[in-house]
Amino acid sequence: MPTFAVTYSYADGTAAGRDQHRPRHVEFLQSQFDGGRLVKSGPFGPDEAPGALLLIKGESKAEVEALMNQDPFFQNNLVEERSIRQWNIFFGANDK
Repeated sequence: MPTFAVTYSYADGTAAGRDQHRPRHVEFLQSQFDGGRLVKSGPFGPDEAPGALLLIKGESKAEVEALMNQDPFFQNNLVEERSIRQWNIFFGANDK
């Protein structure tokens, strides 16, 4: 199954909203991780612009987009910009 790199950029002034919706966001991501769809995820470092990187397995870009539309951060307009790109892993492709 292909892997997709999903990046989030958070809008200015959304820290309080992200704090409010974080429990449901984490629950959503945990369910994707437990189901084998989410490979890795996490926020960018403190010296970077606010955002996150998520590696998601999916059959197609459209499928991953539909899945990520269910993220409470996205549903509550806390993501200013989102990109979804197929990522062809070369080194580490067989790592679990």
